[in-house]
Amino acid sequence: MAQARKLFGTDGVRGEVGTFVTAELATALGRAATLASEAARPQVLIVRDTRESGPMLEAALAAGVAAGGGDALLAGVLPSPAVSVLVRRHGLDLGAVVSASHNPFGDNGIKFFSPQGAKLDDAEEARIEELIDASPSQKGVGRVRELPGALDDYLRELNGAFALDLDGLRVCLDCANGATHRAAPAIFARLGASVETIAAEPDGRNINAGCGSTHIETLAAAIAGSGADVGFAFDGDGDRVLAVDRHGAIRDGDELIALAATDLKRRDALEGGVVVTVMTNYGFHRAMDDAGVEVATTQVGDRYVMEELQRRAWRLGGEQSGHIISMEFAPTGDGIAAALLALQALDGADLAEARPFEKLPQRLQNVEVADRDAIEHASAVWAAVEQEGAALEGRGRVLVRASGTEPLVRVMVEAPTDGECEQICARLVAVVERELA
Repeated sequence: MAQARKLFGTDGVRGEVGTFVTAELATALGRAATLASEAARPQVLIVRDTRESGPMLEAALAAGVAAGGGDALLAGVLPSPAVSVLVRRHGLDLGAVVSASHNPFGDNGIKFFSPQGAKLDDAEEARIEELIDASPSQKGVGRVRELPGALDDYLRELNGAFALDLDGLRVCLDCANGATHRAAPAIFARLGASVETIAAEPDGRNINAGCGSTHIETLAAAIAGSGADVGFAFDGDGDRVLAVDRHGAIRDGDELIALAATDLKRRDALEGGVVVTVMTNYGFHRAMDDAGVEVATTQVGDRYVMEELQRRAWRLGGEQSGHIISMEFAPTGDGIAAALLALQALDGADLAEARPFEKLPQRLQNVEVADRDAIEHASAVWAAVEQEGAALEGRGRVLVRASGTEPLVRVMVEAPTDGECEQICARLVAVVERELA
């Protein structure tokens, strides 16, 4: 049974800076994570995104690492999946990312990666929480220093894993004013593409602000008149990606995973099946069944997708939101790697012409609530979910769940028509608002 955690959510510790996420908390987490390491003198890599609070929390986290008897290696602004690549490349003991991913700039957070490059599991995070108030370290005091060449190391790993020739391809990249603003344009240019960027000028406050994968409409509008062949939008920390074809049509994570899965299956390189979450469109499952690809389903969170991939020794999985894991590259979601994986699957074909599967109409709505955990005992909500689900049996489905990172309840409906989706979703949202808002 998973151990209870009070600080960690589905993607690390995350919240508003100055109230929940403070310098004191960052120091305590750095110290506790270092104490939890089995290494005699833990070597801990730290990267961050572009938020104005990043340098403060980076310094506090590094101080905690040193106080716990470890050495903090500062790599600066990099996509969070670069930690997964670099801890393995340099044989380090722990990785840490200072980021709140797709949240607004006023939030920030901390998540940790194992020496194998994977996010820590629930038990490991619970162990860190246990050590927050532990006795002083007997390991002595460590050092804080910069790690030179980290960006180049990450780019070399991408270049080696995806030997693509993108000469002649015009690509538009929305970097969300976040952690991919240097790495993404650099690797696409290195592979021969002609690169246009938007939202690649971070100022500390504009991360995810009307841009990136959470505002994919910005890229869709930009690409229509740009002459680009394809576009990719990353989130603030660079662990997810969505695509836009040359007509401005949005292609989500389900479609990108389906492209990669069918390509790997065709080349006899899939090595098993594919892992997705409960949010994945039902049309994906039908397409994979037709292609002879086995599908396993997990709860929402790329960490759970990764754990299932490891358990089954499979190589591909991800989420509709754009977290896509290729175990051949790294055991975590990597937006840049996923974009290159999709281009590899297309093999020069036009994304606008690709039809990986027929989607069942889907409606997803977030409802702000006072306490996201209160949904567990909201009997009226679950009664409504059961009633609507029974009416859709064999034709669609409903899913209601609490966000793991924000005070939201997410309501998702899939049905044969857009109209039925809208009606069912509206009814469920009304119940959630009445009971929990």
